[in-house]
Amino acid sequence: MKIRLAAAIAAVALPASLLTATVQTPSADAAARHFKSCAALNKVYHHGVGMPGAKDHTSGKRVTNFKKSAALYKANNGPRNPRTGEYDLDRDNDKIACEKR
Repeated sequence: MKIRLAAAIAAVALPASLLTATVQTPSADAAARHFKSCAALNKVYHHGVGMPGAKDHTSGKRVTNFKKSAALYKANNGPRNPRTGEYDLDRDNDKIACEKR
């Protein structure tokens, strides 16, 4: 009787553990792509990347068609990282990196 009970518990526990292992997804920050320069970023995101709700700081026409993604923006903004070779790609600090029309 004890053997059947142990086998039944194992039969239920194994599929449950497999289910939780397949449901886990990587965080958005882990999946965010890093670029070394604006030229490299603009090849993929032609008008730049920025935080949702960001406004372009310019005296002319504002860029509004940039990719809106907090994870992508954070991955490509900040001080130079010598380990990865990344640079600060939002030089005017308007929460949009590498914006262009």
